[in-house]
Amino acid sequence: MAQVEFCFPCWPGGPVTSPPCLRCGSRSLYYTSGLCERCHPAAVPPPDSCRNCLAWGATRNRGWLCKGCASWCRKHSAAAACRACRHHSVLDPDEICRLCRKQTSQVPATNRRTDWEQVCRTGQQLFLADLFSSRGRGPSILAPARRRPIVPQPPRPVPFVQPALLEVTRTVRSRGYKGLAGRADPELAAWTDQFTCQRAARHGWSRDTVWRVRTGVNILLGFQTVPGAGIAATDVSVLAEARLPVALVTGVLEDAGLLQDDRIPAAIAWTEQRITHLPPAMTIEIRAWLRIMREGRTTRPRRRPRTDTTIRLHLYWALPALTQWAAEGKTSLREITPQDVLAALPPSGTPRACAGKGLRSLFHVLKTSRLVFTNPIGQIPTGTAPSKIPMPLSLQHIQDALTSPDEATALLTALLAFHGLTAHQVQHLKITDFHDSHLTLDGRRVLLAEPVLDRVAAYLEHRRRHWPTTQNPYLFIHFRNAHTTAHVGNRWVNQRLGRDLTPRKLRDDRLLNEAHAGGGDAKHLMELFGLSTRAAQRYTTTLEHPDLRTRQPNIPAPAPQAYPAAPATAVLPAPEADRP
Repeated sequence: MAQVEFCFPCWPGGPVTSPPCLRCGSRSLYYTSGLCERCHPAAVPPPDSCRNCLAWGATRNRGWLCKGCASWCRKHSAAAACRACRHHSVLDPDEICRLCRKQTSQVPATNRRTDWEQVCRTGQQLFLADLFSSRGRGPSILAPARRRPIVPQPPRPVPFVQPALLEVTRTVRSRGYKGLAGRADPELAAWTDQFTCQRAARHGWSRDTVWRVRTGVNILLGFQTVPGAGIAATDVSVLAEARLPVALVTGVLEDAGLLQDDRIPAAIAWTEQRITHLPPAMTIEIRAWLRIMREGRTTRPRRRPRTDTTIRLHLYWALPALTQWAAEGKTSLREITPQDVLAALPPSGTPRACAGKGLRSLFHVLKTSRLVFTNPIGQIPTGTAPSKIPMPLSLQHIQDALTSPDEATALLTALLAFHGLTAHQVQHLKITDFHDSHLTLDGRRVLLAEPVLDRVAAYLEHRRRHWPTTQNPYLFIHFRNAHTTAHVGNRWVNQRLGRDLTPRKLRDDRLLNEAHAGGGDAKHLMELFGLSTRAAQRYTTTLEHPDLRTRQPNIPAPAPQAYPAAPATAVLPAPEADRP
């Protein structure tokens, strides 16, 4: 009130209930001078419901009417109770209010009824104000008289992006390519088209692939509320519904600086699934260990990042003990004592060594990060897992893979069986590594065997015939990475070799055969295959093993094999008769 220093809630001895508004009688939102915020001319009242159709978001600028009701009230003036919903508002000549009209407009035309009471019997669906617009109207729909040329503009930094009011799952199933792609900013879309075409020329994409990638990029640009804003990687996945190349579109957006990677790494998602049953304090400590293992640490004590495979193995080995402690009522790893560790460890053997390795990694990281007071497993011996003795493979499986009609399978088997390459080396082989019947591998120059050269030539012809325009520098490619510069993965290599053969088994078979053929010469193995001393001794120590002796005195010399002749450096697998 005038000449009063206190508002009603802060009144001395109060709070005091504010009086009703002198104009509308409202007992809420009191402002000053006897008027509420809705009635005082200097106040800025918050949005409220439309007084005609009850849509939320009406303001005082239009007399508390939404845009649609403002136009409705100019056309119609009769105010009475609607014969369908009995709400008192402005009615049309059929004595129907605008809310009932909008309610029936949401019903498909084939199912729409003329009985308004039957349509509105189940209730009214309220909506937000000013969200309905007439199609085909407005200056944004009509083509301008003079259309200025579109100049490609690269993405500009966006200082602020309006947060979304409602989180809506995007979909492209019920919309056409043309309508979705046409929503993109013209200048930014022109620039991304040029960028995509340049990338396509570098990687040798076909015309169909270029069109599909450009369409997918333009659809995602139409999702932007502000031109140049980042596009979430989770939104790119909706292109799979339209059978558009998600991986290629993601690569284009990432290189163009338009991708906002919000994907959860596989190691984090896997860890979160495994620790849901643990107490909250224990899960916080495991997440801290996971972060340090993945990102490393640059301050003392420094630590290098570990691979996702190492992280999964360590946590997988430690989970049985963590589950047991949680069942016993332990809420944090700070409560764990050496006696608890001894009770949770397996008695002996490989399970004890693996569990100890996982728990040692967990407590060591937490202790150096000062998240636990002591390392309860620090003084407990858990032993080491015994090394496996390399075993030879069946010669029939190797011969079947070498003579496979699939060129990639035959070449993979030949490289592994004749020259003992690792899976990592096979995946990263490039075409330029082969020159003049030699293979350049980790600084070594390896003379290729004659069967390997034949299979290399057959595979290169197969590659040229299926992907003539590919620019992938790696030797092995398939239909997914032929349009990129990425190498194949472990899964593809294992699928090509089949269930009976793996890269590790083929390499062990080759090195084991060389060790027995060379009389256990470790230096020869180190120079031929690039092994360390310890790795070479793993194969040379099997010479006296009773199941791996090269030949018994009472067994005659084996017949020669049917393998093609090979260079001296490429020692062929041992005959089947030499293997017990």
